[in-house]
Formats: sequence, structure tokens, C-alpha cells
Amino acid sequence: MHIIVGSKNPVKIAAAKTAFTLAFPHIDITVEGISVSSGVSDQPMSAAETLQGAENRASNIFAAASPDFAVGMEGGLEEDMHGLASVAWMVIKNRAGKTGRGKSGVFFLPPGVAELVRKGHELGEADDLYWGETNSKQQDGAVGLLTNQAVRREDYYVQALLFALIPFIQKDHYE
Repeated sequence: MHIIVGSKNPVKIAAAKTAFTLAFPHIDITVEGISVSSGVSDQPMSAAETLQGAENRASNIFAAASPDFAVGMEGGLEEDMHGLASVAWMVIKNRAGKTGRGKSGVFFLPPGVAELVRKGHELGEADDLYWGETNSKQQDGAVGLLTNQAVRREDYYVQALLFALIPFIQKDHYE
């Protein structure tokens, strides 16, 4: 089974490999990442924009290649009365056009990170500035930093990817 992720981020590629291996343990799986446009802002600031970015990434993969599955992953932020929250949407499409969607858990950013984002920094940049890190978004990201690595970014994505895979795992129930 050939899977292409719409990103070259090694954390996202590893998460897709883990999720597909868990979902289809008896199938040989290869996963690669390619750069595709999300068609949304660098830092999506709503659930709708974040989901649209994941949808666009998955669709744009098929414009460039012919995998069995295309995986669009998009992290974004949502503001509510409690503060600025981080969320990720996953969209998985197969060659026939069938689509599965999954959403990660939500966690709130500390006020200092949220303020940097509101001033125009992408979350990864804001994390690096606030925590004194370098390229944290290619590692365990905000979720890893905030949980002292108890939740790694890869793990955070795997669960949402498994949710997006449900229509393919239980295909007879999602016709």
C-alpha cells in the first residue's frame, strides 16, 4: 500500500506510517511525503480553515501522484472564551475519492505563546521563541513541550489519523 503525506515534515510522515500500520497490520505499507499547497494561511486560525487546509493537501497530492491513499494533515488554532487552542485535522482520500476525516484532541496554549501567535507568529515560531527551542514543529511541537513529552506530536496525530481511517477500516459500514 502506497501512502503519500502532503508534507515533508518527518513527524507527520512517521505518524501516517504508524497509523496505517496499526489500521492494516498485515499489509506492506510505504509512506512518503511531498510538498503540496494547503491553500490556506500559514497559520490557520479557525476550525473551518484548518479542515480546508487538510482537505486541500489531500486533494493536491492526487494532482501530483497516484498513491493508494493521500493524507492531508493541517494544524491550526481556534480562539474561544478560554483562550487560544491548538487542533489538527486529518483528511485521508483513496483513489476512488472516498474520504475519511479525523480531528485531534484540543489543548490551550499558554498566554505567552498565544500572544506571540496573535502578533503574527506561526505556532512553531512562537513555541521556539517562548521556549528557547529550535525547529520544534519538526519535532514534538507545542503538545510535546507543554506535556513534558508525555504526548509526542507523532502520537497526537496518530489518534486523529486512526479516526480518519475508520471509513476505510470499516469499509462495509461506510458505503
